[in-house]
Amino acid sequence: MKNFLSAEARGLAPYTPGEQPRDQQYIKLNTNESPFPPSLKVVKALSRAELLKLNLYSDPACTQLNAAIAAHYGLHPANVISGNGSDEILAFAFRAFCGAGQPVAYADVTYSFYQSQAALFGLEAKVIPLREDFTLNVDDYMDFPGAIVIANPNAPTGMAVPRQDIQRLLEANPDRVVIVDEAYVDFGGESCVPMIFRYDNLLVTQTMSKSRQLAGGRVGFALGGEALIEALNRVKYSFNPYNINRLSLIAGTAAMEDDAYFQSCCETVRKNRAWLVEELEGLGFAVLPSSANFVFARCGRLPGGELYRRLKESGILVRWFDRERVRDFVRITVGSMEQIGALVDELARMLEEL
Repeated sequence: MKNFLSAEARGLAPYTPGEQPRDQQYIKLNTNESPFPPSLKVVKALSRAELLKLNLYSDPACTQLNAAIAAHYGLHPANVISGNGSDEILAFAFRAFCGAGQPVAYADVTYSFYQSQAALFGLEAKVIPLREDFTLNVDDYMDFPGAIVIANPNAPTGMAVPRQDIQRLLEANPDRVVIVDEAYVDFGGESCVPMIFRYDNLLVTQTMSKSRQLAGGRVGFALGGEALIEALNRVKYSFNPYNINRLSLIAGTAAMEDDAYFQSCCETVRKNRAWLVEELEGLGFAVLPSSANFVFARCGRLPGGELYRRLKESGILVRWFDRERVRDFVRITVGSMEQIGALVDELARMLEEL
């Protein structure tokens, strides 16, 4: 059979999403989704009247959504761009700020989408190892001349970088863009958004998939100085002007405006995380300090791959990465108390049988 793939496509390193099985019911603790439904304000906003407007294009400028995001963070709408999940925003950023003579750097153990995007756009990339204890030290990035991408808190480790360290990185070279991916910041990280007006080279990306219960709605956004946002819009309008559908624009606006529900859900996740960490450590797991809605844990008695497979056979999904340095770990989403309670019970049973 003839291979129609281009040489460039053959060289890609596609991102592997977490399992979304359809064959049976699982306790899903593998993709960092929220265990809670969307805000009631979101549900009410998605009215029949709005459904009947699906014959019309969505607002390419995302006017209401960007205004709601800007109001929440005390910014101007010109400091905001919204996208089809933060993955699309990150893709815009890789295309806007990286290219010939403009390389990109990211950690060796981090969100693998960065590697996929670098390959897609044919970028020169430098992979900088985390320290032995999985911390990210910004001193390792100081001399890098190109764009820098830092997931903060990091995924899959859940560990956070202090904001003052990001500040040192921004000040060290004002001529390079620092992209801080804050997909999980609402669960305990220290956001860099307050520094946007001070640093023209800071771009912060966030998502509504985790803390605002809209993973299926695909809504993400970036915050930064007007020049950076204009650059991202230049890419957006060259690729997909109507990048967010009508219903997701409505849902995202309502979710952003329901701050009480947002705060309540985040607080519950933090409490559940503390309980889960204590229980895992009681079972002999080593758990990295997490500021996210997941934990990265290692069981000294079972390799990560075997632990993942045994849990799946028992109807519980966690995430395992078959990669150097982290093969002994599994990433566990902080679910509801019912979900993580079932996980802990199953782990205790499993370890008793060893």
